[in-house]
Amino acid sequence: MRLTKSTDIALRIVMRLAVVDVRTNPTTREVADAMAVQYTHAAKVVARLQHLGVVEARRGRGGGLALTEAGRSGSIGHLVRELEGNGDVVDCEGEVPCPLSSACRLRRALRQAQEAFYASLDPLSVDDLVAQPTGPVLLSLGLR
Repeated sequence: MRLTKSTDIALRIVMRLAVVDVRTNPTTREVADAMAVQYTHAAKVVARLQHLGVVEARRGRGGGLALTEAGRSGSIGHLVRELEGNGDVVDCEGEVPCPLSSACRLRRALRQAQEAFYASLDPLSVDDLVAQPTGPVLLSLGLR
């Protein structure tokens, strides 16, 4: 299974926000620069994370981004499911439906593999992801 670029960016952003001093409230541009992500992509991802209640974004003087408590302690598996959606790994009913769809066992096996992937992420939180040695590396990325 391969995550979308947006999910990858989202996970990197929440990891970065988990290690910055909460008083700094970095901007989307600062986080994007530190994580080597295009600003336009980061802005879209931050909006999605804000909608999911993972990130708080404030405008203006004293504004910036902050990880919410739900974002910090929530399940990574749950977050990835929300970001990726519930689609199947393969599209059996696409523009040209697969001729095996009425008797195929592959679709079910791939769905089980996908659920096993998410299940392995379920017990992890952002705090788990930024534990040693990752946290210090994230802090060294040049944000305030």
